[in-house]
Parts: sequence; structure tokens; C-alpha cells
Amino acid sequence: MRLLLRRATLAAAVASAIALTAPATASDLPAAVDQPYPGNLVLHVDLSDAARHLYHVRETIPVSGNHAILYYPKWIPGVHGPSGPLANVAGFVVTGNGKRLPWRRDLQEMYAFHVDLPAGVNALELSFDYLAPATPGYIPLSFNEVAFYPAGYYSSRITVEPSVKLPAGWKYASALETAAQSGDEVRFKPVSFENLVDSPLMTGKHFTRIDLAPGQDTQVHLNITGDTAAGVKATDEQIAKQRSLVVQANRLFGAHHYAHYDFLLVTSDHTGHFGLEHHQSSDDRLFANFLTDADVNVAAGTLLPHEYIHSWNGKFRRPADLWTPSFAEPMQDDLLWVYEGLTDYWAGVLTARSGIWTTAQWRDSLAGIAADMSARTGRSWRSLQDTADGIPLMSRGTPGWTNYRRSSDYYPEGQLLWLDVDTKIRTLSNGKHTLDEFARAFYGMDNGSYTPKTYTFDDVIATLNGIQPYDWASFLRERLDATGDTLPEHGIEGGGWKLVYDDKPTPFAKTMESLRKTVNLAYSLGIQVSDKGVITDAQWEGVAAKAGLVPGVTLVAINGKDYSAQVLKDAVTAAKSNSAPIEFLIKDIDDYSTVKVDYHGGLRYPHLVRADGKDLIGDIATPRK
Repeated sequence: MRLLLRRATLAAAVASAIALTAPATASDLPAAVDQPYPGNLVLHVDLSDAARHLYHVRETIPVSGNHAILYYPKWIPGVHGPSGPLANVAGFVVTGNGKRLPWRRDLQEMYAFHVDLPAGVNALELSFDYLAPATPGYIPLSFNEVAFYPAGYYSSRITVEPSVKLPAGWKYASALETAAQSGDEVRFKPVSFENLVDSPLMTGKHFTRIDLAPGQDTQVHLNITGDTAAGVKATDEQIAKQRSLVVQANRLFGAHHYAHYDFLLVTSDHTGHFGLEHHQSSDDRLFANFLTDADVNVAAGTLLPHEYIHSWNGKFRRPADLWTPSFAEPMQDDLLWVYEGLTDYWAGVLTARSGIWTTAQWRDSLAGIAADMSARTGRSWRSLQDTADGIPLMSRGTPGWTNYRRSSDYYPEGQLLWLDVDTKIRTLSNGKHTLDEFARAFYGMDNGSYTPKTYTFDDVIATLNGIQPYDWASFLRERLDATGDTLPEHGIEGGGWKLVYDDKPTPFAKTMESLRKTVNLAYSLGIQVSDKGVITDAQWEGVAAKAGLVPGVTLVAINGKDYSAQVLKDAVTAAKSNSAPIEFLIKDIDDYSTVKVDYHGGLRYPHLVRADGKDLIGDIATPRK
């Protein structure tokens, strides 16, 4: 009997070892089911060591049976690709009943981890460090970075109890609701794992919190942290315009889809500058002087409106192919021209209606977008639709030739597409109907609900036809699927304006060159150049590119003078009045050569000027009462 027991025990041990060491496959991963996960996850994130660029994480996950599969979030809503930063997780240790348990990564789905469960283990304790790109004065924390979840369940049916330890004395903001705070320890109310990932936290040394909906039942706050105390202070005028944004957005959509809303704004030169939408908050990161430099405040003025609008468009109303039961299933991006393009359009509209921009500044923005999209040489082979379909692959390319390869053009050209729709509705109905009615019909239901409501292309078409009957399917497909050398959208012309060029940049364009540290001569010489003289883009088959001014080479001298932005512009201007080519000394890695470019068109910058017809762009920008 003892011999048989020993053999059975040995066989079980060998089988267990084989099960763990044998290659796991994605086919073994369970499909997510729509039922509650038994027990609550408990998550604690210690941010107090952020000065060493480390977050320390402990997580408890209830388990049963003899095997567990844990996921790290892979497909993050709003990012449009499989970008979960798993490479930043280190020191990953799993224990059960106080004993360390071996784990193995799935060989096909590398965001999945397999753990065999010894008898009696009903919870896994995870501990790991997140190698954070932190800064000394603030932390924007996305919970998808610091949490694992069990496979086999909708993430909306998994409940987690989150808590954080803040750096000493720092303030914080989040869409999560606080249950209790003791010193620097903050405990939040239980929330679904889906909503945890959808609710980032921002904490910082310098901190301002502003009420954007005073006296209203539904609270909206602007929370600001950043590099300096001065950089997180908004003026009374800036606050008034942001409050107007909240009013105008709710008038546009006719309902809201949050219990409360928090802008989480970082003003810093030590972070990427972008926004990421969430249902009841947004992760907004702008320049350190966003609030202190009036020109920068205008140039970056659409970011907060854009991310706010996503609460309606992208979070509440969501393309069916972008809704997934967990963060493991691939998302499909074919309707990003609605998700992002229409959001970008409404962002321009509401930025103007709220007074963040004047109508003239919105027109300057549209002029720059129309010029950029008209100069997209990649339109010859790649449609606007494909810029959405293929976006998950774009991060894998080499830099340069943006105009030829195209990138996320569903944002800027999406603005022109929806301006085309808006002006077409107004023209067809003789001003009786507008795209505002589409906004109310498509988003203005279920007030206060933040349960996603999905849609398809056919739903978009049906709603447009309910506002103004027309062959909208053909109208959109002709523009989305077009290839060739001509911009297919005509909303600017339909709005009573036309695109022209002269040798004077708009204030908007000048500020953007300063912020991006670049010289944009895409509409003239056909190149864009960094402040170091490196060519970052060139017009495919343009006169400069044919001569050898291509992405990656460095301009050393122009007409015998050391490179500077002004020397470059002066040379282009001078060439307009003579027949001599512009002479460039360029460096390509460690090879020097001289290139002559026979261009004499002078500097060209885009503007909108009045054309025939009613000023519909002015009507669209008018605040709603």
C-alpha cells in the first residue's frame, strides 16, 4: 500500500510538472462568460516609491479548481491597438496559502499566465513591481498597468476593491468613488474590473481642483497637476470657457452619460502630450505652459473638449466591433472615422461654441487640416477607411514619409468628412435640419447611464436618414473608400468658404510650429524639418524629395549659411524672385553631399476666405441657447 501511494504521489507530481512546463496554447483559454465572478479581487497599489520610478503592487484573486489563468489587460479601449504595457511588469511572484507557486506564460497569448493550484488554495496572492516612467511632481496612474484579472469572465462581472498609497502629502483625483482615506492611504468603493480600467487616478504635489458645473446636480470637475505651482492655476476667463464647454456639450447631446465627470489634466514638459478618453473622466496631458501662455492655450484648446465628447461618442455609444467582453479579445477599428473623426469634428465645433476659440480660429484650424489632407500623397494608394482598419499596425513602422504612408488620418480628415455631412444636411433641408439633430438622436437617450450602447454602420445611416433623407451610405462610402490625388470632402466649400494660400502663416500655425519644434513647408518646398535640421517628412515625388531631401537626412547649410529655421524660410522666399536653385549641404549618417532644389514658388500657408453661398461654418460655430 505504501509503495502504491508513493507511486501515485510521484505520478501526480510528474503530471503536475508536465502540465506546467508543457507549452500552453491560446486554444486552451476559456471564452469569457456573462456571469458574476465568485468573490472580489483586492488590489493595492503603493505609489510612495515613485521617486525611484517604481510602483509596488499587491493583488488577491479568489480561485477554485486545480488551474487558474490570469490575464494582463492587452486591448485598452481608446488606444486602438494591443498596447497593454506588460513589459513594464517585473518581480512577478504568485503565492497560495503562503507558498510560492510556479507560473508559465501562454506561448500564443502572451498576456495570459497559467498557474496550477495545489489542493486547499482558494486565493492567489500576486506581488510585482511596475517599472513606471514617473516624474518627481505628479503621477498619472492607469489601473490597466497594475492589475491582473481571471480569464473566463466578462470584465464587467468581475468586482475589485482598489486602494492606493499616495506619496506623502499629495492630493489626488479619480472617477473612482472614495470609501475612506487615512493619511496617504486611500480606499475606493468596490467597482467592476471594466470600470477600474476605465477610471485612472491622478496625484501630484501641485494640485488644483475646479468646479465646472457649479449649482448643478451632476458634478464636473477640472483637476490639474503638473511641474509647477503656477502651471496648475487657471485664470477666471479659462474657467468660464471650460464651464461653457460643459453647458454647450449638454445642449448639443441632450443627455449626459456619467454620474460625475473629472478631467485629469497634467501640465508638464516631461510627459507625452495626448488625451485618453474614459467614461467618467479623461487622462489629459498638455504642455507645461498650457495655462500660462495664451497662444499655447489656444493651439491646444481642443484636447479637453475632444476627450469630454468621448463620454458620449466612444464610451456610451460605441462601435460594435470596439466592444469586447474583456481586455483579451481583439478590437476592430473600422468605424474609427465615427468614434474619433466625429468626436474631432464636435471638438472643433464645441471649442468654438464655448468661446475657447473664436470662429476665426476654428476656420484657421480647418484651413490647416484641409491643407494637410490635400497634401497627403498617400491618398493615391490608401483610402481613409484603411487608415482606420490598419491602425493597430502603425506603431511598427519606421518614421518618415507620413504623407505617403498615411497614419491616423481618420482624426483630421474625419473632421472634414463630418463637416461635409453637416453642411450637406443644412443645404438639402434649406437650413431646417442640422447635424445637431443627429447628436441628440444618436446620443440623447438613457440620461445618466454609462452602460455602453453599441452601433453599426447601418445604425449611423438610419439615424442620418431620420434627420434628412438622402443616400448617405453612398455619400460616406464614396469618401471613405476614395483613392486618387484629390481630397474627396467638400464641407468647407459647402460651408461658404474656400482654401487659399499666401506667404503669411496664421497665428495658430506659428504656435504649432513652436510647440512641435518644426518648420512646416509641406505646401511649398515640400518638406518638414525639426529644430535640429532633420527632415521628418517629405512630399512623395515632390521637387525636394526627388532632389534628395528625404526623411532622415540633416540640413547642415543652405546657400552657404548654417541651417536655421529662418535661414531656410529666407532661402525659399529669395528663390521666388530669381531663377537660381536653392543649394543645400546635407548629411546622411556620416556622408555629406550638396543638393540643388529648383523651387521658386515661395512660402505657402493655408487660409480660408469667403466664397459663394451662406456662411454655414459661422452658423455651426454659433453657441446654442
